Amino acid sequence: MRKVYIETLGCPKNQIDSEMMLGLLSKDSYGIAEYPEEAEIIIINTCGFIESAKEESIMTITDFMTLKEEAKCEIFIVAGCLVERYADELKSELPEVDIFIGTTKFPLIVKAIEEYESGHDPIVNIGDIDILIPENLPRVKTTPSYTAYLKISEGCDNNCTYCIIPQLRGKYRSRHFEDIVEEAKKLVASGAKELIVIAQDTIRYGKDLYGKNRLAELLSEICKIENLQWVRVMYAYPDEIDTELIQTFAKEDKLINYIDMPIQHASNSVLKRMNRRTSQEQIRSVMEEFRKAIPDMMIRTTLIVGFPGETDEEYKDLYNFIEEMKFGRLGVFSYSKQDGTPAGRMKDQVDEDIKLERQAGILELQQGISLNNNGNYMGKVIEVLVEEKIQDEDVYMGRARFDAPEIDGQVYINTKESIEIGEIVSVEINDFMEYDLIGGLANESSK
Repeated sequence: MRKVYIETLGCPKNQIDSEMMLGLLSKDSYGIAEYPEEAEIIIINTCGFIESAKEESIMTITDFMTLKEEAKCEIFIVAGCLVERYADELKSELPEVDIFIGTTKFPLIVKAIEEYESGHDPIVNIGDIDILIPENLPRVKTTPSYTAYLKISEGCDNNCTYCIIPQLRGKYRSRHFEDIVEEAKKLVASGAKELIVIAQDTIRYGKDLYGKNRLAELLSEICKIENLQWVRVMYAYPDEIDTELIQTFAKEDKLINYIDMPIQHASNSVLKRMNRRTSQEQIRSVMEEFRKAIPDMMIRTTLIVGFPGETDEEYKDLYNFIEEMKFGRLGVFSYSKQDGTPAGRMKDQVDEDIKLERQAGILELQQGISLNNNGNYMGKVIEVLVEEKIQDEDVYMGRARFDAPEIDGQVYINTKESIEIGEIVSVEINDFMEYDLIGGLANESSK
């Protein structure tokens, strides 16, 4: 039995594509290698979103290529966004690659390998980025057993001026309601306690397929699944968040009080140049309505500083907004110029030094906000999903309800008791840092 190894770069949406490729290969009697050195077939599923992601993808391809050169790897495959964007260039510059597969052609992974072995050299499968991904594809989860990503749509129609995603992933295509719910049930049956709902823009779910947004309805249906404990929502653009969705968060216990709501900026003039369909006033209104309905709502956001033409006044407008609204979680990127986007052709590109200075300014501001927010948890008992035990110490690490995997904070649990990885426990907080919390098991604290 030949084995395959997949290295996934980029976002969780890419990770699901990799899991489906593994599922298809596994169903066709391929084995799954834990390490690349064990594999006859290596797949690099790339990201091509921003310049740093492209560079990481190329470096990863180059690093793994040594296994092909050493004759350990028989078939080398590059897939994903970088291929969709630069297939011709990659084919020319990387003759060692045997198969290139774009963002919508990964369901053809088994067929592509068969065609390559029949003498087609190399295979290039790209294009047709608006096609529907088949439902009910087999999937081998690469996340821990207790958590899983649930993708509810493909593509994006927002056409933000800085973003290349619509050219890589196609137009917005919602999955059918019933298919999503069925997959959610299967993921929970396989052991997932936490489902993380993702899409390029989760808020618009259903609008293309049913003529209206159905995210609130979908979340309510998913929350009915027995043994599911947490439902987390990511990539929820603010412009179509409405009262129905906010009230759904308020009434559904399994729908945790956390939402990832990328705003990108808060200056109306910058938002307009970005072609964002929102305003500072509308963002403020959504946040205030969330916090009125759910006082402990954790709102995460992401920002872009140094967008073309961003003035000192526009940056200050953003800075003041962040200082006022006090997001619970925040990430900030300096603008990355993308070829083929309207923003990439804009005049008044901001100097790199200024971008980095502004990024550092927002991060320093948020550090203070986060430290103050974490101080509010002192003495409180919170739910924590345990993910790891620190070797040779009586300390476990986990995530609170208000922390998404990999991008948010950690909770350190000091205890001599044995805790099962994947268990959700009650932790009393007794110390804190800028981004992380420290505590002990609540039942120990009460003894």
